[in-house]
Amino acid sequence: MKKLLFLVSLISSINLFSQQVNIESFTKDFEKKEGFINYYWDDNNGKLYFEIQNLDKELIYVNYLSAGVGSNDIGLDRGQIGGTRIIKFVKIGPKMLMVQPNYKFRALSKNTEEINSVNDAFARSTIWGFQIEAKSGNSYLIDATEFAMRDSHMIISRLKRQNQGTFKIDNTSSSFDPSFSKNFPLNTEIESFLTFRGEATGGWLNSVSPSSESFSVRTRHSFVKLPDEGYSPRKFDPRAGYGAMTFYDYASPIDDNLHVKYIRRHRLKKKYPSQKLSEPVEPIIYYLDRGVPEPVKSALIEGAAWWNDAFESAGFKNAFQIKVLPEGADLLDVRYNVIQWVHRSTRGWSYGASVVDPRTGEIIKGHVSLGSLRVRQDYLIAEGLLRPYDGDYSKNNAMKKMAIERLRQLSAHEVGHTIGLSHNFISSARQRKSVMDYPHPLIKLSKNKIDLSDAYGQGIGEWDKLAINCLYKLNASPLLLNKRL
Repeated sequence: MKKLLFLVSLISSINLFSQQVNIESFTKDFEKKEGFINYYWDDNNGKLYFEIQNLDKELIYVNYLSAGVGSNDIGLDRGQIGGTRIIKFVKIGPKMLMVQPNYKFRALSKNTEEINSVNDAFARSTIWGFQIEAKSGNSYLIDATEFAMRDSHMIISRLKRQNQGTFKIDNTSSSFDPSFSKNFPLNTEIESFLTFRGEATGGWLNSVSPSSESFSVRTRHSFVKLPDEGYSPRKFDPRAGYGAMTFYDYASPIDDNLHVKYIRRHRLKKKYPSQKLSEPVEPIIYYLDRGVPEPVKSALIEGAAWWNDAFESAGFKNAFQIKVLPEGADLLDVRYNVIQWVHRSTRGWSYGASVVDPRTGEIIKGHVSLGSLRVRQDYLIAEGLLRPYDGDYSKNNAMKKMAIERLRQLSAHEVGHTIGLSHNFISSARQRKSVMDYPHPLIKLSKNKIDLSDAYGQGIGEWDKLAINCLYKLNASPLLLNKRL
């Protein structure tokens, strides 16, 4: 009798396993979204599943903060990029692991053994482990629910470090959010609604959250196909004003430096390489947040568009373009370079960030964040200078003009960061040679009256053109950097 019961139990287990193995039968009642990584949503049980089809194949993983906290002091802004990593899915036994290779230490070599020796010498990171739920052919279905609902943006640790309270994710009021999640052929966008519950001990969080015991944000997990091999890295030169990504190449010759630096830049190729001035194969397009009001909207477009002059000086016609984000498009979609309008409870920083291929330095997505209160602060500075309290309404126009001109310059400045440039802090002493400075307003006296008509410069600077030539011009010579401006 015991043998019979054991046999029945064994047959039942085999049948159950067979059902689990088949992805189609396991997911037949789920909502499926096909794309770069197919995902399934079990709305009844609140479960999210990924279908992994290409084991051990590298891709890019980016995490974002989609909807922020609103405090400049805390620094958790809407649209903030958390990090860009190369990852791959590796199956070990019954587990599927998301592993991050170590691209800080490499061997740029054709010798496989030399490459492997460096790979084995330095630690990798395992971001997450998943349970395999089903299998069809070479495809595996994994439970991604806990992964999607984790604190990927390190919000808890940031609040604790800033003495703003102790919080934990409240799973009872958190969920994968299908309404903001999307799938495309080259990228998969997974979004979650996260509620943090605990005790606020500082004033910053209390000043922006409706309740002191909880706050909710949205986080994004973006999986992106790696760019093809059509991009050529360009070595960093310390004489020029652009940023670099770094790594150590253990296959470098003995008389070379182990420390390798590549420039961060967009991919840009001429459609007609033999022509001095040619349209690009694909232009660099930046899209403006649809939530920006006028007259700010026009100022941001005009300022960012200045860069087209610099690209033209490097031999590219209409290579840099500014458009308003298409209706329904997603600011965090990696396919769009964006200029985002960010609101906070107090005036805060604006900054330019990028999603960059860690292998080559290629900028995949430029992401500018402009603080919305900046224009109001500049208006108040102008008000303090002009003191328009005598009924002279022309002063109000001058104040608005100065504030808008500063915003126009700020748009150019932050876009400059996302196309590869660093700061240039000598520009103000060199007749405004670069928009990459932090410019002070140039205030003049005319007939004993304050004149703000030339407070901020217009257009791109000569240094900016030189830097774009070094960054993007075909076969740019380092001798360009010897030019004195």
